[in-house]
Amino acid sequence: MTFEFEASLFAHIALRGLAVEYPERLAGGRTNHVWRAGSIVIKVYQGQDENPLFANDALRERDSLKALAGTGMAPKFLDAGIFNGRNWLAYTHIEGSVWQQGTAHVAQLLGRLHDQTGFSGLPAGCNGSADLTDQTLAILKKCHHSNLLRDLAPLGQVAALARPVLIHGDPVPGNLVEHAGILTLIDWQCPQMGDPAEDLALFLSPAMQFLYRGTPLSQDEENAFLAAYPDRAVVERYLALKPWFHWRMAAYCLWRSEQSSRRDHEAMTLELEAFQSINPSAA
Repeated sequence: MTFEFEASLFAHIALRGLAVEYPERLAGGRTNHVWRAGSIVIKVYQGQDENPLFANDALRERDSLKALAGTGMAPKFLDAGIFNGRNWLAYTHIEGSVWQQGTAHVAQLLGRLHDQTGFSGLPAGCNGSADLTDQTLAILKKCHHSNLLRDLAPLGQVAALARPVLIHGDPVPGNLVEHAGILTLIDWQCPQMGDPAEDLALFLSPAMQFLYRGTPLSQDEENAFLAAYPDRAVVERYLALKPWFHWRMAAYCLWRSEQSSRRDHEAMTLELEAFQSINPSAA
């Protein structure tokens, strides 16, 4: 992104009434461009890419921040628009630190989120083992070396949930910010009406914990999370679907690793180890 584009963008946003003097580029997101200007965060979206698991939908993020206003679960929406063909979003900066420990707090936050009313425009998420199988096979079709993983498809069937709920769709450690005793989710590009077990699986994923925190959760940390999540039926559903969640994440990490990311290959290994620990026939 050129200096000229940035300068024109910030001038455009300033004309809409937002004070964006001296914006500072932020590190972080793997996809979009993000700046901080005082108490304001500006995000410019790269647009939809070919990511087979995590969407990058500017309109969904805008609508999520509006729908969750006042809950503390999302940043405060300020403004959004299109500049030179690119979507942008402005929201309040959260002064805090990226989550590192305390899994029970995350479980309670996700439980509150899953009790929220959904809003229009959200796509349906994966729901049940058949959907997860279809999505995993679609990911593997994008990979060059997928034969081993393709042969590891879990057996059995878990039915779809009758009433999908609002889910974040990407509650990894890097998208959780702690501040003043509060935990807030950021990066709302891929919310869905789906299975709440999906959010549990994404947070607990060894691969996602490794990539964003540097190490998978311990068994005690996972147990504390599952004990703190408020709906026992969702926990039982997550446990029933664990083989499919691990299999899908391993496929996703394989796809990522083939984009020249060594860390994603390590993440895939961790996910496969977790998969094999609950599915010995896959070893």
